[in-house]
Amino acid sequence: MQAQTLEGGFAHPATDAAHAFRGVMEAMARPGTIQTLAGATPPAPLSVAAGVALLTLCDTETPLYLAGEADCDAVRTWVAFHTGAPIVGPSHCMFALGPWGALGPLSAYPIGTSEYPDRSATLIVECTDLAAEGATLTGPGIRDTASLSLPETQAFQDNAALFPLGLDFVFTSSDRIAGLPRSTKVL
Repeated sequence: MQAQTLEGGFAHPATDAAHAFRGVMEAMARPGTIQTLAGATPPAPLSVAAGVALLTLCDTETPLYLAGEADCDAVRTWVAFHTGAPIVGPSHCMFALGPWGALGPLSAYPIGTSEYPDRSATLIVECTDLAAEGATLTGPGIRDTASLSLPETQAFQDNAALFPLGLDFVFTSSDRIAGLPRSTKVL
């Protein structure tokens, strides 16, 4: 087994995972705010934030879809060793990871059902940059409005119209993370 596969996980698993979980939950609870994540060094092409999110959210019962450049041997073996998450197609995943252009079409992912709206996917979108500017956000967890650099707006407007069904989104870049739950309106 290659050293890169064994390395890159949390140095202090309990403490690092707790801090990371708090950061991910803060990002989702307060859409448009950018949190910093640390504690892991995943293989390229993953960002630190994406790797930390995977270590925090995935386990052996969490189906994961890897899209585009994220679907490579280095990432697959790292995910298998550190989380045990099964790699599946988009229609069966709980989490999907990749750049925005590779994650489409959004209709391929589960959006939940009226009985179980929580049985939907969360897409971890790798971005080249992440900033608190651009699209205007409103909704739960936002005092008045917030702003977030999104790859586009129409897809997120269409997704919010499905509420309580729909997809949740996590955006990562370098060591930064921001959340966009399906309850957030994008203007």
